[in-house]
Amino acid sequence: MRPLVGPGAELTAHELTRYSRQVLLPGLGSAGQRRLKNARVLVVGAGGLGSPVLTYLAAAGVGSISVVDDDSVELSNLHRQVLHAAAAAGTPKVQSAVAALAELNPLVTVQPHHTRITPENALELIQGHHLVIDGTDNFATRYLVGDACAVAGVPLVWGSVFRFDGQVSVFWSQPGEGYEPVTYRDLHPTPPPPGSVPSCAEGGVLGVTCAAIGSVMATEAIKLITGVGEPLLGRIMLFDAMGMTWQTIRVRPAPDSAPVTQLSEDYEAFCGVGPPASSIGDLSVGELARRLERRERGQDDFVLVDVREPEERRIASIPGAVGLPLSVLRTGDVGALLTEVADGRPLVLHCKSGGRSAQALELAREAGVSDVLHVPGGVLAWIDEIDPSQPRY
Repeated sequence: MRPLVGPGAELTAHELTRYSRQVLLPGLGSAGQRRLKNARVLVVGAGGLGSPVLTYLAAAGVGSISVVDDDSVELSNLHRQVLHAAAAAGTPKVQSAVAALAELNPLVTVQPHHTRITPENALELIQGHHLVIDGTDNFATRYLVGDACAVAGVPLVWGSVFRFDGQVSVFWSQPGEGYEPVTYRDLHPTPPPPGSVPSCAEGGVLGVTCAAIGSVMATEAIKLITGVGEPLLGRIMLFDAMGMTWQTIRVRPAPDSAPVTQLSEDYEAFCGVGPPASSIGDLSVGELARRLERRERGQDDFVLVDVREPEERRIASIPGAVGLPLSVLRTGDVGALLTEVADGRPLVLHCKSGGRSAQALELAREAGVSDVLHVPGGVLAWIDEIDPSQPRY
Protein backbone atom coordinates (compact mmCIF):
# COMPACT_ATOMS: atom_id res chain seq x y z
CA MET A 1 0.00 0.00 0.00
CA ARG A 2 1.21 3.51 -0.78
CA PRO A 3 2.31 5.64 2.18
CA LEU A 4 -0.53 7.55 3.79
CA VAL A 5 1.63 10.58 4.65
CA GLY A 6 4.20 12.54 2.69
CA PRO A 7 7.67 13.11 4.15
CA GLY A 8 8.13 16.05 6.50
CA ALA A 9 11.18 18.20 7.02
CA GLU A 10 14.66 16.71 7.04
CA LEU A 11 15.58 15.01 10.28
CA THR A 12 17.84 16.89 12.67
CA ALA A 13 20.97 15.31 14.08
CA HIS A 14 19.12 14.80 17.37
CA GLU A 15 16.21 13.10 15.59
CA LEU A 16 18.53 10.87 13.59
CA THR A 17 20.15 9.74 16.83
CA ARG A 18 16.87 9.28 18.67
CA TYR A 19 15.20 7.27 15.90
CA SER A 20 18.34 5.60 14.50
CA ARG A 21 17.15 2.04 15.17
CA GLN A 22 14.00 2.73 13.13
CA VAL A 23 15.82 4.62 10.38
CA LEU A 24 18.04 1.56 9.88
CA LEU A 25 15.02 -0.61 9.04
CA PRO A 26 14.86 -1.69 5.37
CA GLY A 27 11.93 -0.03 3.62
CA LEU A 28 11.41 2.57 6.34
CA GLY A 29 14.63 4.60 6.40
CA SER A 30 14.87 8.33 6.92
CA ALA A 31 12.01 8.93 4.46
CA GLY A 32 9.68 6.77 6.56
CA GLN A 33 10.78 8.55 9.72
CA ARG A 34 10.01 11.89 8.07
CA ARG A 35 6.54 10.57 7.20
CA LEU A 36 6.01 9.71 10.87
CA LYS A 37 7.23 13.18 11.81
CA ASN A 38 4.68 14.68 9.40
CA ALA A 39 1.75 12.47 10.51
CA ARG A 40 -1.35 13.64 12.37
CA VAL A 41 -3.12 10.85 14.27
CA LEU A 42 -6.33 10.97 16.31
CA VAL A 43 -6.55 8.46 19.17
CA VAL A 44 -10.02 7.98 20.65
CA GLY A 45 -9.66 6.68 24.19
CA ALA A 46 -6.70 7.01 26.59
CA GLY A 47 -7.42 3.84 28.56
CA GLY A 48 -6.31 0.22 28.29
CA LEU A 49 -5.69 0.26 24.53
CA GLY A 50 -4.97 3.95 24.24
CA SER A 51 -2.11 3.67 26.74
CA PRO A 52 0.19 1.40 24.66
CA VAL A 53 -0.96 3.02 21.40
CA LEU A 54 -0.12 6.53 22.58
CA THR A 55 3.14 5.40 24.17
CA TYR A 56 4.44 3.67 21.05
CA LEU A 57 3.24 6.32 18.60
CA ALA A 58 4.99 9.03 20.61
CA ALA A 59 8.13 6.92 21.00
CA ALA A 60 8.13 6.21 17.25
CA GLY A 61 8.10 9.93 16.47
CA VAL A 62 4.57 10.52 15.18
CA GLY A 63 4.68 14.30 14.99
CA SER A 64 1.15 15.28 16.01
CA ILE A 65 -1.16 13.20 18.19
CA SER A 66 -4.66 14.21 19.28
CA VAL A 67 -6.27 12.26 22.11
CA VAL A 68 -9.99 12.28 22.94
CA ASP A 69 -11.29 11.05 26.30
CA ASP A 70 -13.82 12.46 28.77
CA ASP A 71 -12.88 10.18 31.66
CA SER A 72 -10.58 10.59 34.65
CA VAL A 73 -7.94 8.21 35.98
CA GLU A 74 -9.19 5.77 38.63
CA LEU A 75 -7.26 3.35 40.80
CA SER A 76 -8.96 0.38 39.11
CA ASN A 77 -7.54 1.55 35.74
CA LEU A 78 -3.88 1.27 36.64
CA HIS A 79 -3.32 -2.47 36.15
CA ARG A 80 -3.85 -2.06 32.40
CA GLN A 81 -3.77 1.69 31.61
CA VAL A 82 -0.02 1.90 32.04
CA LEU A 83 0.32 5.40 30.59
CA HIS A 84 -1.06 6.78 33.85
CA ALA A 85 0.73 6.87 37.20
CA ALA A 86 -0.89 6.39 40.60
CA ALA A 87 -0.36 10.09 41.30
CA ALA A 88 -2.65 10.90 38.34
CA ALA A 89 -5.72 9.36 40.00
CA GLY A 90 -8.61 11.79 39.82
CA THR A 91 -7.16 13.83 36.95
CA PRO A 92 -8.49 13.75 33.36
CA LYS A 93 -6.89 10.98 31.35
CA VAL A 94 -6.01 13.36 28.53
CA GLN A 95 -4.18 15.60 30.99
CA SER A 96 -2.27 12.64 32.38
CA ALA A 97 -1.48 11.47 28.83
CA VAL A 98 -0.07 14.83 27.78
CA ALA A 99 2.22 14.92 30.82
CA ALA A 100 3.44 11.34 30.37
CA LEU A 101 4.08 11.68 26.62
CA ALA A 102 5.92 14.97 27.09
CA GLU A 103 8.31 13.13 29.41
CA LEU A 104 8.69 10.30 26.91
CA ASN A 105 9.25 12.38 23.78
CA PRO A 106 9.20 16.20 23.89
CA LEU A 107 9.57 16.31 20.10
CA VAL A 108 5.96 15.16 19.68
CA THR A 109 2.98 17.51 19.92
CA VAL A 110 0.02 16.07 21.86
CA GLN A 111 -3.34 17.83 21.66
CA PRO A 112 -5.81 16.86 24.41
CA HIS A 113 -9.58 16.89 23.93
CA HIS A 114 -11.25 16.35 27.30
CA THR A 115 -14.64 15.57 25.80
CA ARG A 116 -16.81 12.69 24.74
CA ILE A 117 -16.88 11.98 21.02
CA THR A 118 -20.45 12.48 19.77
CA PRO A 119 -22.31 12.63 16.45
CA GLU A 120 -22.12 16.41 16.78
CA ASN A 121 -18.33 16.70 17.10
CA ALA A 122 -16.95 13.47 15.55
CA LEU A 123 -16.32 14.76 12.03
CA GLU A 124 -14.82 17.99 13.34
CA LEU A 125 -12.44 16.04 15.60
CA ILE A 126 -11.37 13.77 12.71
CA GLN A 127 -10.84 16.64 10.29
CA GLY A 128 -7.18 17.29 9.52
CA HIS A 129 -5.93 13.89 10.72
CA HIS A 130 -4.39 11.26 8.48
CA LEU A 131 -5.83 8.34 10.43
CA VAL A 132 -7.89 7.47 13.50
CA ILE A 133 -7.24 4.83 16.15
CA ASP A 134 -10.23 3.57 18.15
CA GLY A 135 -9.42 2.26 21.61
CA THR A 136 -12.91 2.67 23.09
CA ASP A 137 -14.74 0.01 25.08
CA ASN A 138 -18.40 0.19 24.06
CA PHE A 139 -20.34 -0.61 20.91
CA ALA A 140 -22.15 2.73 20.63
CA THR A 141 -18.89 4.68 20.40
CA ARG A 142 -17.30 2.10 18.10
CA TYR A 143 -20.17 2.41 15.63
CA LEU A 144 -19.95 6.20 15.83
CA VAL A 145 -16.19 6.28 15.22
CA GLY A 146 -16.50 3.68 12.46
CA ASP A 147 -19.23 5.63 10.69
CA ALA A 148 -17.43 8.95 11.10
CA CYS A 149 -14.26 7.52 9.54
CA ALA A 150 -16.30 5.99 6.72
CA VAL A 151 -17.93 9.35 5.99
CA ALA A 152 -14.61 11.20 6.18
CA GLY A 153 -12.78 8.58 4.10
CA VAL A 154 -10.08 8.29 6.77
CA PRO A 155 -8.52 4.91 7.67
CA LEU A 156 -9.42 3.50 11.07
CA VAL A 157 -7.25 1.20 13.18
CA TRP A 158 -9.58 -0.61 15.59
CA GLY A 159 -9.01 -2.94 18.50
CA SER A 160 -10.92 -4.45 21.39
CA VAL A 161 -10.12 -6.56 24.45
CA PHE A 162 -12.20 -8.66 26.82
CA ARG A 163 -10.92 -10.87 29.60
CA PHE A 164 -8.11 -12.90 27.95
CA ASP A 165 -8.93 -12.16 24.31
CA GLY A 166 -8.37 -9.36 21.83
CA GLN A 167 -9.09 -8.33 18.25
CA VAL A 168 -7.43 -5.91 15.80
CA SER A 169 -8.34 -4.76 12.32
CA VAL A 170 -8.09 -1.85 9.89
CA PHE A 171 -11.14 -0.32 8.21
CA TRP A 172 -11.15 2.14 5.31
CA SER A 173 -14.02 3.26 3.11
CA GLN A 174 -11.71 4.79 0.48
CA PRO A 175 -8.53 2.68 0.30
CA GLY A 176 -5.97 2.80 -2.46
CA GLU A 177 -6.04 0.85 -5.68
CA GLY A 178 -6.04 -2.91 -5.23
CA TYR A 179 -7.86 -2.89 -1.88
CA GLU A 180 -11.54 -3.42 -1.16
CA PRO A 181 -13.28 -0.85 1.02
CA VAL A 182 -14.12 -2.47 4.37
CA THR A 183 -15.79 -0.66 7.28
CA TYR A 184 -16.64 -1.49 10.88
CA ARG A 185 -20.21 -2.30 9.81
CA ASP A 186 -18.88 -5.05 7.55
CA LEU A 187 -17.51 -6.74 10.67
CA HIS A 188 -20.57 -5.93 12.81
CA PRO A 189 -23.59 -5.18 10.59
CA THR A 190 -25.77 -5.04 13.72
CA PRO A 191 -24.87 -4.65 17.39
CA PRO A 192 -25.14 -7.61 19.77
CA PRO A 193 -28.26 -7.81 21.93
CA PRO A 194 -28.07 -5.45 24.93
CA GLY A 195 -26.36 -7.10 27.88
CA SER A 196 -25.08 -10.08 25.89
CA VAL A 197 -21.49 -8.81 25.97
CA PRO A 198 -20.37 -7.71 29.44
CA SER A 199 -18.13 -4.68 29.70
CA CYS A 200 -14.58 -4.97 31.01
CA ALA A 201 -15.85 -3.44 34.25
CA GLU A 202 -18.24 -6.39 34.57
CA GLY A 203 -16.24 -9.24 33.07
CA GLY A 204 -12.69 -8.14 33.78
CA VAL A 205 -9.64 -7.92 31.54
CA LEU A 206 -6.08 -9.21 31.79
CA GLY A 207 -3.96 -6.06 31.75
CA VAL A 208 -1.23 -7.38 29.48
CA THR A 209 -3.82 -8.29 26.84
CA CYS A 210 -4.22 -4.54 26.31
CA ALA A 211 -0.47 -4.30 25.71
CA ALA A 212 -0.55 -7.09 23.12
CA ILE A 213 -3.47 -5.62 21.19
CA GLY A 214 -2.38 -2.00 21.59
CA SER A 215 1.08 -2.74 20.22
CA VAL A 216 -0.46 -4.31 17.11
CA MET A 217 -2.70 -1.27 16.68
CA ALA A 218 0.31 1.05 16.88
CA THR A 219 2.15 -1.19 14.40
CA GLU A 220 -0.71 -0.93 11.91
CA ALA A 221 -0.75 2.85 12.26
CA ILE A 222 3.00 3.06 11.58
CA LYS A 223 2.65 0.76 8.56
CA LEU A 224 -0.15 2.85 7.08
CA ILE A 225 1.74 6.11 7.63
CA THR A 226 5.01 4.87 6.11
CA GLY A 227 3.68 2.43 3.52
CA VAL A 228 5.71 -0.54 4.78
CA GLY A 229 4.23 -4.03 4.87
CA GLU A 230 0.64 -5.12 4.31
CA PRO A 231 -2.08 -3.60 6.51
CA LEU A 232 -4.82 -5.59 8.23
CA LEU A 233 -7.39 -4.03 5.91
CA GLY A 234 -9.85 -6.80 5.03
CA ARG A 235 -8.51 -9.02 7.80
CA ILE A 236 -9.08 -9.30 11.54
CA MET A 237 -6.45 -10.65 13.91
CA LEU A 238 -7.70 -12.62 16.92
CA PHE A 239 -5.60 -13.10 20.06
CA ASP A 240 -6.14 -15.73 22.76
CA ALA A 241 -3.81 -15.11 25.70
CA MET A 242 -4.73 -18.35 27.48
CA GLY A 243 -3.84 -20.52 24.50
CA MET A 244 -1.22 -17.96 23.36
CA THR A 245 -2.47 -18.13 19.79
CA TRP A 246 -2.97 -15.57 17.05
CA GLN A 247 -5.15 -16.22 14.04
CA THR A 248 -6.22 -14.04 11.13
CA ILE A 249 -9.49 -14.31 9.23
CA ARG A 250 -10.83 -12.41 6.22
CA VAL A 251 -13.38 -9.62 6.49
CA ARG A 252 -15.31 -8.92 3.30
CA PRO A 253 -17.67 -6.06 2.47
CA ALA A 254 -21.16 -7.05 3.61
CA PRO A 255 -23.40 -8.05 0.67
CA ASP A 256 -25.80 -5.32 -0.44
CA SER A 257 -24.48 -2.93 2.22
CA ALA A 258 -25.04 0.73 1.43
CA PRO A 259 -22.12 3.13 1.94
CA VAL A 260 -22.26 5.16 5.13
CA THR A 261 -22.82 8.77 4.07
CA GLN A 262 -23.97 10.39 7.31
CA LEU A 263 -23.96 9.86 11.05
CA SER A 264 -26.88 8.54 13.04
CA GLU A 265 -28.49 10.80 15.61
CA ASP A 266 -28.42 8.31 18.49
CA TYR A 267 -25.90 5.47 18.57
CA GLU A 268 -26.81 4.47 22.11
CA ALA A 269 -30.41 3.87 21.05
CA PHE A 270 -29.14 1.91 18.04
CA CYS A 271 -27.11 -0.33 20.37
CA GLY A 272 -29.94 -0.59 22.90
CA VAL A 273 -27.96 1.00 25.72
CA GLY A 274 -29.85 4.24 26.16
CA PRO A 275 -31.58 5.23 29.38
CA PRO A 276 -34.73 3.28 30.30
CA ALA A 277 -38.00 4.65 29.02
CA SER A 278 -39.43 4.98 32.52
CA SER A 279 -38.39 4.81 36.14
CA ILE A 280 -41.05 2.28 37.12
CA GLY A 281 -39.35 -0.28 39.33
CA ASP A 282 -36.51 2.04 40.39
CA LEU A 283 -35.38 2.35 44.01
CA SER A 284 -32.74 4.94 44.91
CA VAL A 285 -29.85 3.99 47.19
CA GLY A 286 -31.09 6.51 49.72
CA GLU A 287 -34.47 4.82 49.92
CA LEU A 288 -32.75 1.42 49.96
CA ALA A 289 -30.67 2.51 52.96
CA ARG A 290 -33.81 3.63 54.77
CA ARG A 291 -35.58 0.38 53.97
CA LEU A 292 -32.58 -1.63 55.19
CA GLU A 293 -32.73 0.27 58.49
CA ARG A 294 -36.44 -0.46 58.79
CA ARG A 295 -35.77 -4.10 57.99
CA GLU A 296 -33.25 -4.23 60.85
CA ARG A 297 -35.99 -2.94 63.18
CA GLY A 298 -38.49 -5.48 61.84
CA GLN A 299 -40.55 -2.75 60.15
CA ASP A 300 -39.89 -3.88 56.58
CA ASP A 301 -39.31 -7.23 54.93
CA PHE A 302 -37.71 -7.80 51.54
CA VAL A 303 -34.79 -9.68 49.97
CA LEU A 304 -31.91 -7.67 48.52
CA VAL A 305 -30.41 -9.61 45.60
CA ASP A 306 -26.97 -8.87 44.14
CA VAL A 307 -26.89 -10.02 40.50
CA ARG A 308 -23.13 -9.47 40.08
CA GLU A 309 -20.58 -12.26 39.88
CA PRO A 310 -19.05 -13.61 43.13
CA GLU A 311 -15.63 -11.97 42.64
CA GLU A 312 -17.27 -8.57 42.25
CA ARG A 313 -19.14 -9.01 45.50
CA ARG A 314 -15.85 -9.62 47.28
CA ILE A 315 -14.55 -6.21 46.16
CA ALA A 316 -17.51 -4.10 47.34
CA SER A 317 -21.05 -4.84 48.45
CA ILE A 318 -24.26 -3.55 49.94
CA PRO A 319 -24.73 -5.18 53.36
CA GLY A 320 -27.45 -7.77 53.69
CA ALA A 321 -27.57 -8.84 50.02
CA VAL A 322 -27.73 -12.40 48.76
CA GLY A 323 -25.97 -13.39 45.55
CA LEU A 324 -27.78 -14.58 42.44
CA PRO A 325 -25.73 -13.69 39.32
CA LEU A 326 -27.46 -12.49 36.19
CA SER A 327 -25.51 -15.17 34.29
CA VAL A 328 -27.36 -17.80 36.34
CA LEU A 329 -30.73 -16.13 35.77
CA ARG A 330 -30.13 -16.04 32.01
CA THR A 331 -29.48 -19.77 31.83
CA GLY A 332 -31.95 -21.06 34.41
CA ASP A 333 -35.63 -20.97 35.32
CA VAL A 334 -35.93 -17.30 36.29
CA GLY A 335 -39.28 -17.63 37.99
CA ALA A 336 -38.26 -20.64 40.07
CA LEU A 337 -34.90 -19.13 41.04
CA LEU A 338 -36.38 -15.82 42.18
CA THR A 339 -39.34 -17.45 43.90
CA GLU A 340 -36.98 -19.63 45.91
CA VAL A 341 -34.85 -16.63 46.94
CA ALA A 342 -37.87 -14.46 47.72
CA ASP A 343 -39.68 -17.04 49.85
CA GLY A 344 -42.83 -14.94 49.64
CA ARG A 345 -41.12 -11.57 50.20
CA PRO A 346 -40.60 -8.63 47.80
CA LEU A 347 -37.33 -8.50 45.89
CA VAL A 348 -34.87 -5.62 45.35
CA LEU A 349 -32.22 -6.27 42.71
CA HIS A 350 -28.92 -4.47 42.30
CA CYS A 351 -25.59 -4.77 40.46
CA LYS A 352 -22.57 -2.51 39.98
CA SER A 353 -24.28 0.46 38.32
CA GLY A 354 -27.78 -0.61 37.33
CA GLY A 355 -27.46 -2.14 33.87
CA ARG A 356 -27.54 -5.80 34.85
CA SER A 357 -30.15 -5.31 37.55
CA ALA A 358 -32.41 -3.63 34.98
CA GLN A 359 -32.01 -6.68 32.76
CA ALA A 360 -32.74 -8.97 35.70
CA LEU A 361 -35.83 -6.89 36.49
CA GLU A 362 -37.07 -7.38 32.93
CA LEU A 363 -36.41 -11.12 33.10
CA ALA A 364 -38.28 -11.31 36.41
CA ARG A 365 -41.35 -9.57 35.04
CA GLU A 366 -41.32 -11.72 31.91
CA ALA A 367 -41.32 -14.74 34.25
CA GLY A 368 -44.34 -13.41 36.12
CA VAL A 369 -42.51 -12.15 39.22
CA SER A 370 -44.21 -8.82 39.90
CA ASP A 371 -43.16 -7.72 43.39
CA VAL A 372 -39.64 -6.70 42.40
CA LEU A 373 -37.64 -3.46 42.16
CA HIS A 374 -34.07 -2.61 41.17
CA VAL A 375 -31.47 -0.01 42.21
CA PRO A 376 -30.37 1.99 39.13
CA GLY A 377 -27.11 3.28 40.60
CA GLY A 378 -26.11 -0.04 42.14
CA VAL A 379 -23.04 -0.51 44.30
CA LEU A 380 -21.29 2.54 42.84
CA ALA A 381 -24.13 4.83 43.89
CA TRP A 382 -24.14 3.15 47.33
CA ILE A 383 -20.43 3.91 47.70
CA ASP A 384 -20.83 7.50 46.47
CA GLU A 385 -23.84 8.36 48.63
CA ILE A 386 -23.88 5.95 51.58
CA ASP A 387 -20.56 4.21 52.24
CA PRO A 388 -17.49 5.89 50.68
CA SER A 389 -15.13 3.62 52.66
CA GLN A 390 -15.55 0.80 50.14
CA PRO A 391 -13.37 0.53 47.00
CA ARG A 392 -14.96 2.03 43.89
CA TYR A 393 -13.85 -0.54 41.34
